[in-house]
Amino acid sequence: MSRQFPSLPWLEPRAAYIHVPFCAHHCGYCDFAVAAGQDHLIELYLDALALELAGLREPHPVETIFIGGGTPTHLSAKQLQRLLESLATWLPLGGSEFTIESTPDSLDAEKAALLASFGVNRVSIGVQSFRPELLTALDRRHTSDQIPRAVEVVRRFIPSFSFDLIFAAPGSTLESWAADLDAALAFEPQHLSTYGLTYEKGTPLWKDRERGLLRPIDEDGELAMYEHSMDRLAAAGFEHYEISNFAKPGQRCRHNERYWANEAYLGFGVGAARYSHGVRELNTRDTKLYIRKVLAGESPTFQSEKLEPRDRAFETIGTQLRRAEGIERTHFQKQTGYDLEELVGDRIASLKVVGILTDDSEWVRLTRRGKCLADGAIEELMKSNVRSAHAERITSGS
Repeated sequence: MSRQFPSLPWLEPRAAYIHVPFCAHHCGYCDFAVAAGQDHLIELYLDALALELAGLREPHPVETIFIGGGTPTHLSAKQLQRLLESLATWLPLGGSEFTIESTPDSLDAEKAALLASFGVNRVSIGVQSFRPELLTALDRRHTSDQIPRAVEVVRRFIPSFSFDLIFAAPGSTLESWAADLDAALAFEPQHLSTYGLTYEKGTPLWKDRERGLLRPIDEDGELAMYEHSMDRLAAAGFEHYEISNFAKPGQRCRHNERYWANEAYLGFGVGAARYSHGVRELNTRDTKLYIRKVLAGESPTFQSEKLEPRDRAFETIGTQLRRAEGIERTHFQKQTGYDLEELVGDRIASLKVVGILTDDSEWVRLTRRGKCLADGAIEELMKSNVRSAHAERITSGS
């Protein structure tokens, strides 16, 4: 019997994210909620996660599940089974995409077979680079020769895999990045995510940059790497369907497409976010505190925000513009209740004049140049909301 899903995906969640924070090593650039060297907490964490899921009170069918981290496959096969059994109970999958993140050194045949038996059909492998010197620069612990073994294990049991790659690492060049892309394509992945290295404040890599211990790649060099990604992957038959994501036809990450459409989603685990009926909630990023609160019968949520309709509309502009198809005016009005022209028509026109956007009266999209300047373009569109809020404060005298 087919499962019935709610008719408004921007209000009722059809996607669920599960966060597993445990890692063998905390990489120097990573600002995620991770727990390295705390494996003694895994069993308690799984107890807490099962309790948080039980807070649904009844099973909530979803179309996509994404288990991220951390390194979910750092868990033992027995621990993974506990996790997967909880998900099968509370989040029955009525769709066709079940993704888990992995590193090349944390996935073996036993775990892959177990994942497949619970319906996992997509693995996102955090490769980052195929070059030993760049793996060292990124503070990664896996080696390049572990990557082929990981791919072989996935292919034996799971039909689809993606690589995560990072460009503009310290010491990289356009030539080394081109070599990384070629190495990735040689494995014939269905999907590739390419991210420019960001120096998140407080991370070891950020501190090294502040101390002058490393030299970041300049903007022109980073831009050249990004443009090469677009050209090389297009030539290899990949669709550039989101700013940082490329997929073979029919192989897009459906789960992440929910985020970029600004639709609702569930989130469980330390640091996890959820978004439903315009309310965004965020769990504590402290693993020990998360465990303590949930096992004590308390909510792990530390931040909750009810977005006003206009704010939700502007957020939808910012997320949907990241997609290759951009923003479709009719659907935008149905989803948000606002006319796109009314909100940002003047700024769309100005960005169109300078070659950042295209607008055919139905769809508004980033141009190739616009993709290279996406953050700035989105920031420019968001100014209309800031300006409006300021005017309202003046009018109301607040």
